[in-house]
Amino acid sequence: MEADQSPERTPDGHFVVVRGRKWRATDPSIPEEPAARLRSHLMSARRAVRDALDQSDARAEAAARARVNRAKIALGQRGTPWWEQSDRARRERWEGGLAELDERAPDV
Repeated sequence: MEADQSPERTPDGHFVVVRGRKWRATDPSIPEEPAARLRSHLMSARRAVRDALDQSDARAEAAARARVNRAKIALGQRGTPWWEQSDRARRERWEGGLAELDERAPDV
């Protein structure tokens, strides 16, 4: 897959396929602006995991991994599958996750 290409999706659209492995796709009902903010939180949290591992800081690692998990749940990549949720539940999931991540974002 080229960097500028979208990953392959399963016919139902529920999963993306990367190097032959299926991963749950992001909920397509999330508007682009909040989805971009959630992806930003996710990548920031992943960098924080890397930094915590480099520093052998177990507390920081646990906090960063919790942020990764919260972002992935908000994006619909973990937790109850988004295609099994009502529109209202889906909206509450990403709005609540974004609000929590915004509130707890480390100072930049």
